[in-house]
Amino acid sequence: MMENSLTLQSKVDSLAIKVYRDDTSMGRAAASFVADQIAKVLERKEFLNLMLATGASQFSFLEAFKKNKDIEWSRIRTFHLDEYIGLSLTHKASFRKYLQDRIIDDVQPKEAFFLQGDTEDIQQEIERYENLLEKYPIDVACIGIGENGHIAFNDPPIADFEDPKMVKVVELDEQSRRQQVGEGWFNGIDDVPTQALSLTIPAIMASGVISCVVPDRRKAQAVHNALYGPISTDCPASILRTHDNAVLFLDEASAEGLKGS
Repeated sequence: MMENSLTLQSKVDSLAIKVYRDDTSMGRAAASFVADQIAKVLERKEFLNLMLATGASQFSFLEAFKKNKDIEWSRIRTFHLDEYIGLSLTHKASFRKYLQDRIIDDVQPKEAFFLQGDTEDIQQEIERYENLLEKYPIDVACIGIGENGHIAFNDPPIADFEDPKMVKVVELDEQSRRQQVGEGWFNGIDDVPTQALSLTIPAIMASGVISCVVPDRRKAQAVHNALYGPISTDCPASILRTHDNAVLFLDEASAEGLKGS
């Protein structure tokens, strides 16, 4: 039976779209979907590899997700999408800290693999994480979309749909850095690092299932561009329309640019 808070279901190319009344109901629906996908994978595999996103857009999803008592966290390895270069684990903007504080410490997965952006040898860290991703291919990825249409930190100027790497150093564009200030992670643009480690687009698209959670009116233009513009690195999230098993979860604010909505 359809949830009462679900206001629209649609599809663009291969990408399923579900719109919910508000951020809270959207997060709950995404959490339920991801939990169901995890259960299906664990019916046929001993362990599951899960990718988690960060940022303000993921608050409602993670809050609902960690409350699900049916998830077998002892059989789950977690990864994440990106981390600032040179930022310590204790900084409030650290994505490692974000995930540890908001879900990892609560659910205690089998293993949690973090990108160490403050390591002295960045190339060695890239190789370490790529080796982990090759050893443990991602079954379920939970991602978001940035205000500039990025997925992970693959901003339009450097996004590459055919990238040969799985993890790389990226230069953050100004819009992406300003988004971090707007969300309250940094006091000003000069405090935001200019580089980060990020999974590449092919690494994300190799995931078996993708759940993409995108609330908030400030994301509405990026959502519109991802769904109705060309599949192009001008809006990196547009590539999601080619994935065989991806769902885009929106609230009414982020969905205001949907055709027919």
